[in-house]
This record gives sequence, structure tokens and C-alpha cells, in this order.
Amino acid sequence: MARRIVEAGFPTTLWARRPESLEPYGDTDAQVASSPADLGAASDVLGVCVVDDAGVDQVLGGPDGALAAMADGSIVLIHSTVHPETCLRLQQDHPNLHVLDAPVSGGGHMAAAGNLLVMLGGPADVVDRCRSVLETFGDPILHLGPLGAGQEAKLLNNAVFAAQLALAAEAFALASTRDLDQQAVATILSAGSGRSYAAEVVAGGGFDLAGLAPFAGALLAKDVGILAARAGLDGTALLGAADRALELMGVARPPGA
Repeated sequence: MARRIVEAGFPTTLWARRPESLEPYGDTDAQVASSPADLGAASDVLGVCVVDDAGVDQVLGGPDGALAAMADGSIVLIHSTVHPETCLRLQQDHPNLHVLDAPVSGGGHMAAAGNLLVMLGGPADVVDRCRSVLETFGDPILHLGPLGAGQEAKLLNNAVFAAQLALAAEAFALASTRDLDQQAVATILSAGSGRSYAAEVVAGGGFDLAGLAPFAGALLAKDVGILAARAGLDGTALLGAADRALELMGVARPPGA
């Protein structure tokens, strides 16, 4: 995402908690900030990509965070998948700024191609102000509604993905017990009426979810847990299937979620 912004010609300043993350930008015109506060001071549109709510607060919040140093009227894009209340709280704490939740889906290869799916929540006029930056890496760019709506949509997407992982894993297990060629079934599930991206992921991981757990288990558990607590999904087929996927990966929703 950052490289797409830099290569589009926008003056860009970078900061990362892991210095090695900045090494690929040594051949670009991007500047490097020495701290989150320096990053905030240099930015009128700031995008944050970290793993969770704690990371968002670490980078953005507090007296040494990026938001404390940003000029009035600047825009903050939260690309991480976090609790909607985190976005609302940051906006409440910094009324002089414009916070947009802008989680993305598609992975690094889609970002490099400029085809990330971007889900936005916040005022439409603020979205329009930073649309030219978003268009460097995003297509489609979808405005879902007020602040928090982008996170709600991303959490729903991730819960559906988790549910489909469980369906795919159990479909492959059933195919094996019926002496069907699992790779042929994978081809069917990528091209037939039951086509499923989740099935492709499961097939690529060896036809079960154990191999996916180290990469996605904890993140999906976090996201399913937030949505379950926020939307009251007890008893729904969606939550049941998503929980089954988490069970097959050996993880569980956080306590209270």
C-alpha cells in the first residue's frame, strides 16, 4: 500500500515499529519519521496498518502518539481490522481530526496491483478528500456508512470466511471418506456452483485447517469474537460454522466474545 502511494507521486513519510519493514523503501522518495509523533506532524492523511486494537492505540494514542501531533483537520485512516468502538473512541478523543475506518481485504498481491477492497466508514465528504490516495491501492473503494461501518463490514466478511473454511474442511473430509479425489473436488469447488475461495485456501493448506492456524487462527478468533459480541449472533448458522472453523484450527473466541 505504501509503495503504491509513493509511486503515485504523493509526498510520503513512513514509520514502522520494526525498522526492517522500512528497508524495501530505501530506493524510493519516501521520508522516514523517527517516531509516531514525527509521523503525525508530517502527515495530513495518515494510514495505520497494524494487527489489533492495542497496536492502533500504541501508534496513534497518547501524548507521544501520531494523533497528538497532527494538524487540525487532518485525516486518519485505520486500515487495521479492529473493534468499531476503537475508531469511535479515537474520534471522540481527537475532535480536531477526522477519523475514518478503512479496513482492507485482498493481501499484498492485490495491494501491489492496486486492487485492494477498501471498506470505509465516516463522513462522505472526508472520504472524498482522501479518495485520490485510496485509489492508488484500492479498487473497489466502498463507503458503508458512518464511522465504524467499515469495520462492521470487514468483521462480517471475516466471519463468513471463517464459516466457509469450516464448510470446506468438512466437505474435503467427506470427500475423502467417499474415496473421491480431493484435488478434483478442489477444482470443482473453485469452478462449480459451490465455488468457494475458502475451499481454495483449505486445499492449498493440505485439506484441513491445521496448517492455516498459525497464520490466521488468532486473527479470525478476534474478528469473529468482536462481531459475535457486537451483533448478538448466538444461535445463528454463521456463528456456529465460524466457531467450528476455530475449533478445527485449535483456537477459540476470546473470553466474553
